[in-house]
Amino acid sequence: MSGKEHEYVSRLVWEGNTGEGTAGYERYGRGYRVEIDGKPDLAGSADPMFRGDGALHNPEDLFVAAISSCHMLSYLALCARNGVRVLSYEDEARGTLRFDGTGAGRFVEVTLTPRVRVARAEDVPLGEQLHELAHETCYIASSCSVAIRHQPTVTTV
Repeated sequence: MSGKEHEYVSRLVWEGNTGEGTAGYERYGRGYRVEIDGKPDLAGSADPMFRGDGALHNPEDLFVAAISSCHMLSYLALCARNGVRVLSYEDEARGTLRFDGTGAGRFVEVTLTPRVRVARAEDVPLGEQLHELAHETCYIASSCSVAIRHQPTVTTV
């Protein structure tokens, strides 16, 4: 894939105009819809601490989920290419958002804790090592400035 570029296009539509636009911070909705051709729409909102709807996905959730899912897909590809048969994979990813005194914030750390089960005990060491390579090859992680840590557990049946 070297030398190629791929473009990803999404359309964001704000759905929070309650009739007054953004006439006041408390008077507009935070709801939005993400449209990507050929895929189901994704309903989102701000986090509840920013007056959003806690039942909807927020950008912070999606950021952490994007890192976790990209790592998993990179890892599974590496395992398949290296003869490690993965039977199950789960990750509980956590991101820490830190605010400064002005109200601005940024993620300072994301920690992935993948729990992987492989078919053969002799593949456990390689299965553990491939997490580092997965991090290096993950497109999302490569695009982030935030520290991304991994605490994988690889076991067998």
